[in-house]
Amino acid sequence: MATKQVRYEALVKALHGDLYRYAYWLTHDPQVAEDLVQETFLRAWRALDSLKDEKAAKSWLITILRRENARRFERKRFEMAEYEEAAIKDASSTTSEQETENHWLREKIAQLPEEYREPLVLQVIGGFSGDEIASMLSLNKNTVMTRLFRARNQLKETLDEEPTMRGFQNG
Repeated sequence: MATKQVRYEALVKALHGDLYRYAYWLTHDPQVAEDLVQETFLRAWRALDSLKDEKAAKSWLITILRRENARRFERKRFEMAEYEEAAIKDASSTTSEQETENHWLREKIAQLPEEYREPLVLQVIGGFSGDEIASMLSLNKNTVMTRLFRARNQLKETLDEEPTMRGFQNG
């Protein structure tokens, strides 16, 4: 039992930040992200004996987190609204140019088809390699690399199509 606890505490210490960042990316809500991470670590504790290769711990935990996030939607029914969240802006808050660009980029990534968005987020936010992403998504590595390439190209095309608005914010 003591060795299991030591292994578990090492996993939590090493990977909590990475899991939280990925969960926050998925949920856009700090409390929900923290709940997902906690549930992920709870499930990891229960199944820790099934983890044979410590090098695979990060992808194993991300897979658990993705499944836990999917369960969240299975349990909950959302009411559909007649507006798009991206179209609503909070005029009371002022944002820096960097925050505006980050929001724009996040919005454009969110508009990518899921088959391109998910591998891109896993690579950029999670820091996973093509092999790890392929394992997590149950895909061939070449398929993952193709999807990453296409996702980047779609973002680049979107950037090229956007009118240059720099400098217009401040007058």
